[in-house]
Amino acid sequence: MEMFIIPLGTCNCPYEVVAPGVHDGNLVKLPVPSYLIKLDDGKNLLIDTGMSRLHITDPGATWRGTEMIDILVPEMAPEDNLETRLADLDVRPTDIDYVINTHLHFDHAGNNDLFEKATFFVQREHYDWADGNDMFPNQYWNLPKLKYELLDGEMELFPGIEVILTPGHAPAHESVMVRLPASGNMVVCGDAVYTQDNFDFDSWGGQADPETAAQSGAKLKRIAEEQNALLLFGHDPAQAQQLHRSPQSYR
Repeated sequence: MEMFIIPLGTCNCPYEVVAPGVHDGNLVKLPVPSYLIKLDDGKNLLIDTGMSRLHITDPGATWRGTEMIDILVPEMAPEDNLETRLADLDVRPTDIDYVINTHLHFDHAGNNDLFEKATFFVQREHYDWADGNDMFPNQYWNLPKLKYELLDGEMELFPGIEVILTPGHAPAHESVMVRLPASGNMVVCGDAVYTQDNFDFDSWGGQADPETAAQSGAKLKRIAEEQNALLLFGHDPAQAQQLHRSPQSYR
């Protein structure tokens, strides 16, 4: 099994959105990743699909006309198109067999429409919450041509790939354990943990349900300690600079 961390631009916002009370008033460029996993059976799995490629030419594509337009500002270069990043790895959208969405916010499900042949996995409770909800722009993922398999709780989806319930950022948010034989265990946190600062400053007030988010963060920290796993935070600029990014990989 092999995992590629795919950079898909940044989402620029005030730091208090991420970790209130830490660097309030500062603007931060939050990295937006997707993860390509080549499974042992030759199938291809994506975890999250990033922000829509529409933002390359139109940063206001998602939030124009709403109060979010000045709070969440995508910044994407042409090479940050997920289709382009996959092509660099000789992978086409039609080669993607499965997609796990940690949740359905615009920066985690923005390119779902590319993968008509894939089976999408998301928690049933989360899907129902996001259906018709303006905070989860439905135009990117709630599409008749896409096939969703709705999950009910934690499970091993494929050998070495397990979903972990981590609510707080959103109802039934899920994180993903990836067990790599050579590189070791890694947990794709999604937005259960934005950055290391959430832990260091016990700052969870940027989450929809701070108390539940803190509990999910503690759960992931415990799993990481017990299973010697690296937590891959959702949008940590410092950590992103330390990780191998596509076309480098973890095995």
